[in-house]
Amino acid sequence: MSLRRQLLLVSLLLLAIPWAGVRFVQEIEHTLRKGQAQALEATARAVAASFGERPELLYPWPQRTREPASPETSLYVRPAEGPVQVDGYADGWPEGWSGSFSSASGTPPTRLRYQAMTRNGQLYLLLAIDDAQVVYNNPGLSPEANGDRVLLRTWENGRRQEYVIATAAPGNVRGRHAGAHQRFAAASRIAGYWQDTESGYTLELALPLAMTGGRLGIEVIDVGNGERRTAGNIDPLDTSAPPWLLYPPPGLDAALRAFAGPGQTLLAYDAWQWELAAANAPDNVTTREQHTFWLLQWIYRRILDSEDYPPLPATSAHGRLEAAELVQALHGQPGSRWYRTDGGRHTVLAAAAPVMVEGRAVGAIVVRQGLEQYLSLTDRAFSRLLGYSLLAIAIAALGLLGYASVLSWRIGRLGRAARQVSERGRINLAEFPRSDARDEIGELSRSYAGLLAELDTYNEYLRTLSRKLSHELRTPVAVIQSSLDNLEQAEDVGERLVYVQRSREGLQRLTRILAAMTEASRVEDSVRGSALAPLDLRELLEQMLQTYRDICPSRQFTLEAEQPALVQACADLVVQALDKLVENAVTFSPEGSVIAFSLRPMGRYWALAVENQGPVLPEALRGRVFEAMVSVRGEQPQEQVHLGLGLYIVKLIVEYLGGEAQALNRTDGSGVIVRLLLPRLESPGSES
Repeated sequence: MSLRRQLLLVSLLLLAIPWAGVRFVQEIEHTLRKGQAQALEATARAVAASFGERPELLYPWPQRTREPASPETSLYVRPAEGPVQVDGYADGWPEGWSGSFSSASGTPPTRLRYQAMTRNGQLYLLLAIDDAQVVYNNPGLSPEANGDRVLLRTWENGRRQEYVIATAAPGNVRGRHAGAHQRFAAASRIAGYWQDTESGYTLELALPLAMTGGRLGIEVIDVGNGERRTAGNIDPLDTSAPPWLLYPPPGLDAALRAFAGPGQTLLAYDAWQWELAAANAPDNVTTREQHTFWLLQWIYRRILDSEDYPPLPATSAHGRLEAAELVQALHGQPGSRWYRTDGGRHTVLAAAAPVMVEGRAVGAIVVRQGLEQYLSLTDRAFSRLLGYSLLAIAIAALGLLGYASVLSWRIGRLGRAARQVSERGRINLAEFPRSDARDEIGELSRSYAGLLAELDTYNEYLRTLSRKLSHELRTPVAVIQSSLDNLEQAEDVGERLVYVQRSREGLQRLTRILAAMTEASRVEDSVRGSALAPLDLRELLEQMLQTYRDICPSRQFTLEAEQPALVQACADLVVQALDKLVENAVTFSPEGSVIAFSLRPMGRYWALAVENQGPVLPEALRGRVFEAMVSVRGEQPQEQVHLGLGLYIVKLIVEYLGGEAQALNRTDGSGVIVRLLLPRLESPGSES
């Protein structure tokens, strides 16, 4: 895999940035949700506390706080959203019946279904009666109603009032008194319309809400088939007050609307979970909508919403709400719940608080608010996060791609240069791209350059080896050849002995050449098998200098060493290296000159230097004198053999000891300094 692709894969780690950002935004949204829940609960508690000081807003009839409204018989009244046209049709009425009642006898039984609404102090009733045989009223039989009819029972001024609605034919109807003792009641204020249907008839009525006294009983009387059947929420023989009429108390919705904030819906419930009123924020209160593209909003919600909330419960047609937060509030504890609406596309928070009167929960206030205005904050944050993350990833990917391209170009250039070796093994070091960059690739290029330089030197050594050997072997071979030729022609015994002696000398010279060639190999083998031990160089030099003075009295040997110099070495190897250095120094120095030894600390090394007077090293060979088959000697007597292996052996020994060999010219140009750097072996008495 190429370096570009590797770095592109590495750049995928940058995806951790948007992941961390998403987690952060999720935490922000969680905090916003928690804060909104607390704020909405505080709003619900404040509104509930206000209504707790004015319970008459919830219960215009104080008796209702002591007498519960029965879910089976009480009638629920919705607020009308607009004007109601009384025409006997269900047009303009909400879908779904608020309740139904059936007769206890008859096949099929008589059934009453109802809806109720209120508007501007008027009560509207829509009654659907299932009656297999409708019997109309016949005024000629009796002044009292004698056909199918509907009885309304109210509670005015603490007394029961009854009104009957009957008709001789479909059309407009009016209420009338059910008995002579109720003549003072204004029955004519009850007006309606009777409409026949396939299953019976529909009766739509309108009457003043004040006539009911907060209570209303409905009884349908069916006289068909020669029998009397009744259906409704009251018993004909019951003399008690009729069931409660549950309608929005006057002024309650206005009081709720005063507390409604932007995007909030406030609902009031009594102690039995009946909805009394609902109010939204005033029309002049507007919220600043944040328009987010629907697809982005869908993506945000899928990423940010981690919980699956239940659907928002709605008040049933019977007027009651089954919600956990409402039940909790009616037990005296505020609570809140999250819900989803519109098929899960929106989130709603509902908070409820109890209305406390004399330490008892007499109702509850529910505050609902959509999360959209809060989610818009996270939507914007997520949009910015997504945009910045994509921009950062794109910039980083392009940067890594560009960086990988530069690295690939540098490495490829280095590889191509390293492969530029001619068929004859020659290397053009002048064109090698030696980098000055202070990084790993720059270091690699410099290492490659050094390696190729060493390889070029070795190749040069191999190319010149045959010439050097030919040069060294040509003279003794020529001596032997000429001596044998002359010996073949000579007749005098003395002359023949001279030629034989010359042949032997040439043979001995060949033997010395072969011995010198194998010396380096033997030294390398012996070096590998040598054991190392602590060695004091100063003590060793003092011993060896006396030996060198005895062997070579024509030179003066001096030593400058002020302190012991401990190294980890083998004495025999060090002596062998010193012998080679002394041999070189004697060869190149004039008679009577001084060969100076010195021993000084140099960083973590001991520097053992041998100086001699004589010719200096040529600049071209200063870095190559320690290589094999390299010699700077001039013409030497034929009995001496010099293949340039002496300093090469010194280099083998010093490198085995972990040191370094250097050859320098004196600063005044009067001679040469050969320096051996050997690692110091610290001792308690050593000085730095």
